[in-house]
Amino acid sequence: MDEIDRQLLALLQQDATTPYAALGQAVGLSAGATHDRVRKLRERGVIRRTTVEVDPVALGRGVLAFVMVDSSRWVGDSGDRFAAIPEIQEAHVIAGSASVLVKVRTATTEQLQDVLRRLYAIDGVSGTQATVVLETFFERPVEP
Repeated sequence: MDEIDRQLLALLQQDATTPYAALGQAVGLSAGATHDRVRKLRERGVIRRTTVEVDPVALGRGVLAFVMVDSSRWVGDSGDRFAAIPEIQEAHVIAGSASVLVKVRTATTEQLQDVLRRLYAIDGVSGTQATVVLETFFERPVEP
C-alpha cells in the first residue's frame, strides 16, 4: 500500500460516495486508475465494506454503554451468542480481568438492563460491569 492508497482511504472515510473522478483528481489519477486502485483495496480486504454513519440518537438509541463480561470458563467460541443480541454493536475477546468487552446501544437504561440479563443467559457468563457513556467527545476512523 503506497501513499496514494492511503490518501484514497482517507478520502473515502470522509465520504464513501465521492465519485472516482473527484477522488482521482484529488490524488492525481484518472477516474479509471482510481477505480482500479479502490477495487484492489477491496479485493485485498483493506476496504471491508462501505456503509453509512447514522446518528444513534436520531434512531432512538441514545444510551451507549461498554460492558465488561466476566466468565467462569472460556467464552471465546461464543461470538454467535453475543451477535444474537441486536443491541450489541461490537464484541471483543480481551485479556485482563474480564473476558469480553461489548459495546451496547439502547433507547433506555431499562433496555440496557434487559441486555445484561440476556448476557447472563450465555453459557459461561458469570458477571458484567457496565459503564454508561454520558458524552462522547469524538469517534474517529482508523487512520490509513
